[in-house]
Amino acid sequence: MLQGTQRVKRDIELMQFRSDILIAVGSNQRSSAGTPEDTLKMAYSRIVEAGGVIRAASPFYATPCFPAGAGPDYVNAALALKWSASPQDIIAALHRIEADLGRERVQRWGQRTVDLDLIAVGDLLRPDLETYTRWRDLPLDRQMKEAPDQLILPHPRMHERAFVLVPLADVAPDWVHPVTGQSVVQMRDALDPALRAEVKPV
Repeated sequence: MLQGTQRVKRDIELMQFRSDILIAVGSNQRSSAGTPEDTLKMAYSRIVEAGGVIRAASPFYATPCFPAGAGPDYVNAALALKWSASPQDIIAALHRIEADLGRERVQRWGQRTVDLDLIAVGDLLRPDLETYTRWRDLPLDRQMKEAPDQLILPHPRMHERAFVLVPLADVAPDWVHPVTGQSVVQMRDALDPALRAEVKPV
């Protein structure tokens, strides 16, 4: 049983995680739920069942598979949620939902029935600036082979990805990155226009 100070600390922590939870979602394979669009809709229902409160959902976008040639094009979107749970509990719930919908983690950046990426929880920086910066600056060849063994927040490469930022601008345009100080819209607009143009409404 938690002692008094531990309980208070936990309750304060949970209060801090109630809003500004940003999730990027994607699918490029059929699942038991049906098409990629059907799969994402089912994932939304499972998120709600797990305790998430969806405040906003972006339209679906068609985006080229990343990296190029790794499989069929994706359907991508973004969610803004409230969720009274710790980041670790949220990511665990997202991984369970992925598994329930047939996601198999056999190849990094491989094809997948569903991808639920925790992009940010408020202005939290986890676990620390040094670790965040190391993963943010990891060369592409190592990104394709290595994955962190702990949760990194915000997502260390969100600022590079049009398939994340374009939908995210629909649901959280004013969210500000705790390291760079840039809003979602500013990060989106800083991308190469050709990359932004690849993300097309379904």
